[in-house]
Amino acid sequence: MRTPLRLAVAQPTCAAYDIGANVAAHAALVRAAAARVVLFPELSLTGYELDAAPVDPADPRLAPLVEACARTGTVALVGAPVAGDHIATLAVEGVGARVAYRKMWLGAPEASRFTPGREPAVLEVDGWRLGLAICKDTGVVAHAAQTCALGVDIYAAAILHHAVEAELSDERALRVVATHRVVAAVASFAGSTGGGYAEAAGQSTIWGADGRLLARAGSAPGEYVRVTLT
Repeated sequence: MRTPLRLAVAQPTCAAYDIGANVAAHAALVRAAAARVVLFPELSLTGYELDAAPVDPADPRLAPLVEACARTGTVALVGAPVAGDHIATLAVEGVGARVAYRKMWLGAPEASRFTPGREPAVLEVDGWRLGLAICKDTGVVAHAAQTCALGVDIYAAAILHHAVEAELSDERALRVVATHRVVAAVASFAGSTGGGYAEAAGQSTIWGADGRLLARAGSAPGEYVRVTLT
């Protein structure tokens, strides 16, 4: 039998392009959340700066986050540009970091800089299967269908929306829940993130597979919420 999973969604403070400062903010939230999995927003390590340099999973600047994950037993799912011109989710654990997923569906300004990922991805943690998504992926019905067809318990989405688009993430998440009967975890940037997002939506949320709202953060940077799934 799989064990209960402590799952958190977090919205870190962001300093555009500043990997060191952003890693410190991520590490602080990992320590505070004390969860098995902590999900962060799209491009959380660089801010939404489409010209940011790729982040190598072996970059020594990630060491404070790796250490925080080692101390808490956490898998941190963080956002960054990576080699091959992809927007990606990195899985950071106490032993290091690796690319876990590459965004499949790109927004218009992203398409001139990045290459779409080829396939959906599932990350297994303690017997729980997390299907990974990044922002526009969540608005594409086929993405959730392809991902959930792999057999997932949680649809884990790292997103960025303007504050005026806050309701959009709920609409998309609830569609995934209603269609596929999975938990939906959404980590949404808050505050200023660069790239024209002076005020991001925040309100990171976890929805139960039955459509119940399990937890929701506010609209301020630095917040997180956590649930225990059984």
